[in-house]
Amino acid sequence: MEKLKHKIRSYAEVSDADLNYSLQFYQKLTYKKGEALISPGQYVKWFYYLDKGCISYYTEDDDGIKVMEFFTEDDFFTDLYAYIEEIPATTYLRATENCVVYAILKEDVQKSFDHSHDLERFGRLSMQVSFVEMFRRNNQLKNLSNQKRYLRLLEKRPSLFQRVPQYLIASYLGLTPVGLSKIRKRIKSS
Repeated sequence: MEKLKHKIRSYAEVSDADLNYSLQFYQKLTYKKGEALISPGQYVKWFYYLDKGCISYYTEDDDGIKVMEFFTEDDFFTDLYAYIEEIPATTYLRATENCVVYAILKEDVQKSFDHSHDLERFGRLSMQVSFVEMFRRNNQLKNLSNQKRYLRLLEKRPSLFQRVPQYLIASYLGLTPVGLSKIRKRIKSS
């Protein structure tokens, strides 16, 4: 819970009283590797903080899995679109490792925001960061070559390569597993 407190305070100056008010609503949940937090068709009522583990956020269709993001320790996450719009999810949030998360119901998030302007500021700023990250990710997929996307991920998030199956890494990069393998061989041989 200390890491969660620190994370909230990294966005806004929140008093101990206001922080404790908000923290009373969080529930500690554990997920085993492979378990889904959210599946298509479910309403998204929770906002999560990842204390330990890795979560993949993806869609699945006839062409296979399309990974949009990996969430790791100290990340806030949810299916933001379904959460905000209050519609059924079309995505999965699945544990790619055993995970410990703290989850807060949307109605309790609103109680916290109504209780404190500082908590509301935290919420606004954390949502802005999420939107900026999604925008950044879309730009990378459109504007960087396959190899540059791979090298950037290797530089920015090297631990993912030990934590996540390669086919999910390939999907995240917009590649096939064979395409990822070719890039890795080309880089090794140069």
